[in-house]
Amino acid sequence: MRHAIFAAVILLFATFAVSAPVAAQSQRQPASAPGVVSIDVNARPIASFDQRDRSHVRFGALQFRSGLILTSPYRRFGGLSSWRLDDSGERFIAASDKGHWFTGRIVYRGKEMTGLIDVETAPMLAADGRPLAARGWYDTESLALDGGTAYVGIERVNRIVRFDFGRDGLRARGEDMPVPPAVRKLPNNAGLEAMVVARRGSPLAGTLIAVSERSLDADGNIMAFLIGGPSPGSFAVRRTSGFDVSDAALLPNGDLLLLERKFSLLDGVGVRIRRIAQAAITPGATVDGPSIFDADLGQEIDNFEGLDVHVTADGETVLTMVSDDNFSMLQRTLLLQFTLID
Repeated sequence: MRHAIFAAVILLFATFAVSAPVAAQSQRQPASAPGVVSIDVNARPIASFDQRDRSHVRFGALQFRSGLILTSPYRRFGGLSSWRLDDSGERFIAASDKGHWFTGRIVYRGKEMTGLIDVETAPMLAADGRPLAARGWYDTESLALDGGTAYVGIERVNRIVRFDFGRDGLRARGEDMPVPPAVRKLPNNAGLEAMVVARRGSPLAGTLIAVSERSLDADGNIMAFLIGGPSPGSFAVRRTSGFDVSDAALLPNGDLLLLERKFSLLDGVGVRIRRIAQAAITPGATVDGPSIFDADLGQEIDNFEGLDVHVTADGETVLTMVSDDNFSMLQRTLLLQFTLID
């Protein structure tokens, strides 16, 4: 989603740094994979999340691990609206809001991210093999994985498209899937922004949990849906302090994390993560939970739209966030990781 007000706030506060230009590099088009392009992504480390106090590493329930500023000479790189990792925290699948896949691997030195390698990209394809964007299906804002199946929420047209990503990878063709009638009626540009699939063994196992960005019910709360699974229906997320939802992820115990943001000329820019108890998510419920992370312009933040969770071999729960730069020189693609401290 385009956020003109975000750029206005940045100009007002003149806080965010613009990434340094990078030298042009060639992209490689593999002959065996039509439509798939290998690209170079450059990474510059973020030494400290807190710009005011470099020794400050604890932020609520999270402890800063490392961060990168990502740039690429490939003109379609950016606009990242979702980010999903494998169990190791290395391989990733990301989606841009202009209907492109990005895959690759994070490189680590110990606990710190140092860069991305093996990055490939391709347009998301409809069932007829044409790019989704060619039919006006863009603002691909949310991504959920269930084994080899990928679900993509398209905010502009209020649809969910299902891909057999495990079989076909970047060349998978999407199938438009049935959704509750209320999803199709969500306000334009305020539709599904966050999706996860409830894990096996949970009361909602197999359910696609889909949360809108800021489509509000009669009580002013954010509309959300339980699609498929044992108890389909709808629920609501209590909206507080002007925050909108930008992504979601599941903790190992099944609790839902909601990544939220706000942009206001009066209140400034804010990012937070709320934790919602798994047991609270039922049809007809209005859920709420404490914020476990809060950040503002004093920290290295941007337009965060992607969140995921993985557990390291040492048993640490790691949260990864990525920002959508809206293809603007005023914004950045940030990749950050934090350890959850219980």
